[in-house]
Amino acid sequence: MIPVTKPFLPDRDKFDRYIDGIFERNWLTNHGPLVKKFEDELRDYLGVSDLLFVTNGTIALQIAIKALNLKGEVITTPFSYVATTSSLVWEGCEPVYVDIDELTFNIDASKIERAITSKTTAIVATHCFGNACDIDQIGEIASKHGLSVIYDAAHCFGTKYKGRSIFNYGDISVGSLHATKVMHSVEGGLIVCNNKETLQRASYMMNFGHDGFDKFNGVGINGKNSEFHAAMGLSVLDDIDVVLAKRKEQCVLYDSLLNDVFKSHSVQDQCLFNYAYYPIVFESEDILLRVKKALESRQVFCRRYFYPSLNRLEYVGSFEAPISERISKTILCLPLYHTLTLKEQMQICEIIKYTLQQ
Repeated sequence: MIPVTKPFLPDRDKFDRYIDGIFERNWLTNHGPLVKKFEDELRDYLGVSDLLFVTNGTIALQIAIKALNLKGEVITTPFSYVATTSSLVWEGCEPVYVDIDELTFNIDASKIERAITSKTTAIVATHCFGNACDIDQIGEIASKHGLSVIYDAAHCFGTKYKGRSIFNYGDISVGSLHATKVMHSVEGGLIVCNNKETLQRASYMMNFGHDGFDKFNGVGINGKNSEFHAAMGLSVLDDIDVVLAKRKEQCVLYDSLLNDVFKSHSVQDQCLFNYAYYPIVFESEDILLRVKKALESRQVFCRRYFYPSLNRLEYVGSFEAPISERISKTILCLPLYHTLTLKEQMQICEIIKYTLQQ
């Protein structure tokens, strides 16, 4: 079987040494030494001023919304994982969808201003598949209209924009360290913010509002992560450059094998891409379903990232996003993971090409 993804697993002896230390200290959670070490190493690797290691990427986004005190309407993308929308709704905001660019799959910045109203408080944009949004134009629009910007950078570990980690942009950037991501800690998320006051507020919120043992600074939830997850994160981080290089190699191979049939999305100018996913877009949904069925009959499993278009969810308002809806019906992400072999990639491409010729 060839799944769409497999988690990268680090050297077992290295991981076990971290676990042995946890057992010796008997300190399992509540911002222990491995969590602190992991946050420090992530800061250094990403080149960011400060960050928080939290339970998962969804909690990171929810805390970001709270920390910026967002209310009312929030402009966002219809083409993302459902957590981008559900976090806004969960926190009492109203998603307002702006259609995507058909080449980058990111929110079309040229269409944002016409969606702004007196109720708009922020823009929440996803760097889809690790590909940078039009950061400069979004920043200009936000500054002009006094809006906050949150970037959902769940796919973006290793991506850079203008030579800096993509997590440096926006009022807050959030990341995911879920097992399906390029960089993972089994479960985990990141909150990155250059404003110390905002990040301090988020740090209270992720720990029940605690400001010391017996003092509270506002309402909070439990967004902490454990020593065990930090141990995995530290072990994987040691190998992340190797992981990223392998992803690039595999995507280049897909390009060479499928270039006469498909082209993947267009990478934003001045973006150093992390090759987190390999999406292809078919001419129609019927063709996609035919290829998907052929692959699955041979135990090759792809995913329809992202389907359906989020503006069609039953718990949001009615918005038209024709490009997002078309792409969501015709896009398929091919298998991509560290141990995927050249032979398996060639097999996948042969099945796709053969099916298209029928």
